[in-house]
This record gives sequence, C-alpha cells and structure tokens, in this order.
Amino acid sequence: MPVDWDGLVLGPNMRIFGEPALYKPAVGGSFSITGVFDDAYLKEVMFEDASIGVTEVSAVLGIQLSQFPTKPLQNDQLSVLSVNTTYVVRDARPDSHGGMKLLLCKVSSP
Repeated sequence: MPVDWDGLVLGPNMRIFGEPALYKPAVGGSFSITGVFDDAYLKEVMFEDASIGVTEVSAVLGIQLSQFPTKPLQNDQLSVLSVNTTYVVRDARPDSHGGMKLLLCKVSSP
C-alpha cells in the first residue's frame, strides 16, 4: 500500500511548523499558502572531484504542492509575513513526495 505523503506527512508538518506566506505567481493573482521558512538554509556545493567548493546561504521555503493550483516557477514572488519580506523564487526543487523546496532571493524588506 502506498504512503499518503501529502495527507500523513506534509499536511501535519505544515500545520505544526508552517507559517503564512502570500504567493504571487509571475502570471495570475496572489493567494495564501503555508510553508516552512528558513532564512539561513546552508548548502554546500561540491566540485566534480568531490571536494567542497562553495558554501551558499540563502532563504528557503518548504511547501506542499497540493496548496498550489499550478506548479511554482522560477521568478514567482512570495512574501513571508513573519519577517515582512518579499522574495523572488530563484529555483524550485520538487521532491518525490509532493513537496518542493523554493530557494529564494530577497527583493524587499522593511
């Protein structure tokens, strides 16, 4: 029997750890979502010889794809209400369980 990742894992995760955000697709109107926000996501980029070359720190929002009428895309924008900041999606990375990581670049803050 397959696991209901959206209902059993992602949904409860968003209810417990998620926070409100306003999503603004490049085309279309805005809508409210809930996501898990981290303003200091650390990613190490490895070179082909497996040595660590670059360490990158950026904001990221973990989302549940079932909250979206269409798949999030690069250059969409979102506002994270808890930090009163607007971001542009610089990369959208889906997982295989109905979630996605949105890597963000800050557009404006107070």
